[in-house]
Amino acid sequence: MDTFERLREICLSLPEAAEKPFGGHTAPSFRVRDKLFVMTSEDGLSLMFKGGPGVQEALIAEDPERFYRPPYVGGKGWVGARLDVDQDWDELAELIEDSYRLIAPKRLSAQLDRR
Repeated sequence: MDTFERLREICLSLPEAAEKPFGGHTAPSFRVRDKLFVMTSEDGLSLMFKGGPGVQEALIAEDPERFYRPPYVGGKGWVGARLDVDQDWDELAELIEDSYRLIAPKRLSAQLDRR
């Protein structure tokens, strides 16, 4: 399975998640109720997701080869994950779900708890 197929599978398994490019970009991005919870870079080498308080700093400190503070959205708690290095996809799936929970309405987040 290629990187974007794997990413789509993770993101689109979440309630009411949809794939829709961001702005004038063509790279895949994933939304819930038209709010972004995952964006990918145009070059396909990274993805960005929303992190809760302290998550960005902890991930970067733990593994700066895999995680970074992305331009523009890094100051708002988003985390960059490099896709051109070995990634732990189970961990990324958890981080993506956390990002979704930060963005999605509570009713949709609650559906994850019942799965």
